[in-house]
Amino acid sequence: MPDSESPSPSRFRRALGAVGRAALLPVKGASYLARLGKAHQHFFLPVLNGALGDQLAARFDARAIRLSFRRGGQDVAVADLRLTEPHQKTVVYVHGLMGDELIWQSGFSDAPGSRRYGPRLAEETRSRALYLRFNSGLHLSENGRELSRLLTELVVTYPDAIGGLVLVGHSMGGLIIRSAGYYGNQAGIKNEELKIKNDPEQNESSADEFLLFNSQLLINQAPWLAHLRSIFLIGTPNDGSWLEQNSHFTARLLERINLFPTRFLSKALNQRSNGIKDLRYSILVDEDWQDAHANDFTPPRTAVPPLPGVHYHILMGAWLRATRPSALREYFGDGLVGKGSARGHATFGDEAALPAGANVRTAVFSQQHHGGLLTHPEVFQYLKQWA
Repeated sequence: MPDSESPSPSRFRRALGAVGRAALLPVKGASYLARLGKAHQHFFLPVLNGALGDQLAARFDARAIRLSFRRGGQDVAVADLRLTEPHQKTVVYVHGLMGDELIWQSGFSDAPGSRRYGPRLAEETRSRALYLRFNSGLHLSENGRELSRLLTELVVTYPDAIGGLVLVGHSMGGLIIRSAGYYGNQAGIKNEELKIKNDPEQNESSADEFLLFNSQLLINQAPWLAHLRSIFLIGTPNDGSWLEQNSHFTARLLERINLFPTRFLSKALNQRSNGIKDLRYSILVDEDWQDAHANDFTPPRTAVPPLPGVHYHILMGAWLRATRPSALREYFGDGLVGKGSARGHATFGDEAALPAGANVRTAVFSQQHHGGLLTHPEVFQYLKQWA
């Protein structure tokens, strides 16, 4: 045997090494699970709120998340953001169901030193990143109204610091943004409310009262809409979630069978939060879930069209390979959100029905699942180009 060749280990030593590695597997597995749990412990409250957040809020439970800006893992009041850079483009990131603000910044499985969309976009475009956390178990419309209020507080507190406003939402976060736009727009003044009645008998006192009323309307506007430039909807179920539609159908079917086991299963299924239930057809307006027919198979759904003058970007994943049947790829979309729903045919599909000035752009990212849209380099490049 040449000196350059090392003798191969004996069969006994190979077997002994295999036994040793097998013996260490539980230790290594437990260590990995411990690291994984520690890295993801910040998700405990968001997951709990996504599942039961409406019930926690109803009981005034301290674990119920309140919609707020976040910094350093803590809620931050608007007054404490201390924004100083004048007229800076401001990008607000809104997470999805059971998520939190950290999904925009870093991840346990990311390469060391890598950063996600938020910090990278802020650095490479010299924009300002603000991160939001909300209770995803509440109704979409409840979070939408609160987001509109928070954005109003932001631009009123920092009128010189906020330049163009860009909203980026993943999954449910995109629906919260759309609901906020609806309520912000509803807060605007209608022209007929500004008209002073041409009444010759009107005295000075009544005119003063009317002007005071209109002044209050001006105060109650949503001024953040004047700053809004773009909205990015990443993997957003604009027309509803097939998963929740199936859950609703299953719960109703079990209820109608009306046996003790099926009633029990139906009741257990119906414990899911209002936020999850609203995903069935993306209910964005209070009146729809308050309607007596809200639980019907075809419930009422108020149209929430795109805001005029705002650029909408619909970013969606195509999880299945192109070799799969097109109907299958369309239905499953990114694995959690169907392509048709993400595209939002009911809202964005008919260009002729869009309000004047509405601008909608769609991008599809092949072989990307729902969560992968948060780390995909092509998605980041799209944000960098259009944000």
